[in-house]
Amino acid sequence: MSVCAWGLSLVDAAGGECRPFFYFLIWRGDTISRESRVNNEIRAREVRVIDANGEQLGILSVRDALRLAGERQLDLVEVAPNAVPPVCRIMDYGKHKYEQSKREKVAKKKQRVITIKEVRMSPKIDEHDFDVKVRAAERFLKAGDKVKVSVRFRGREIVHADLAKAKLAQLADLLKEIGTVERLPKLEGRQMIAVLAPKTDGTKE
Repeated sequence: MSVCAWGLSLVDAAGGECRPFFYFLIWRGDTISRESRVNNEIRAREVRVIDANGEQLGILSVRDALRLAGERQLDLVEVAPNAVPPVCRIMDYGKHKYEQSKREKVAKKKQRVITIKEVRMSPKIDEHDFDVKVRAAERFLKAGDKVKVSVRFRGREIVHADLAKAKLAQLADLLKEIGTVERLPKLEGRQMIAVLAPKTDGTKE
């Protein structure tokens, strides 16, 4: 590696040609802007051309670059319009757009907005109703949602805060295989609230 007039560069072992290092960095990513100019849309008179294998072909007139791309039944795509001269790559643009679209769809599927579902109960809830609440919380957690469990007090029921805390602890214990306590039970006004989060692969035992 040596330094040329334009800064950090690579030296071609065969011909001793100095090549700007930043042009090599352009190809470390797979994404090409959807606004990229293609083929006859390219306005520059001369462009720096990189072939489909990442090899630099030097600075060519757009006409010659288009001819090379046509001979290979590929496209000429402007990937660095602000470079001097602009950088173009010979590639199958249609195939690239298709593969990029597939990657974006896969990434979108992996993205999931986690919502918070709420399960409400009273401090003196009977066993049958409690089981119903547990199943509801289980369903939410398995769907990947967080669960806010609230115990609401009416009148003098607030004196039974210890019962509410015990119920929340019991519910969390029953769901410990699929959920983890993200927020411990806390009294807020006339209700006690706890939050459970679904276990990820990293938190499952």
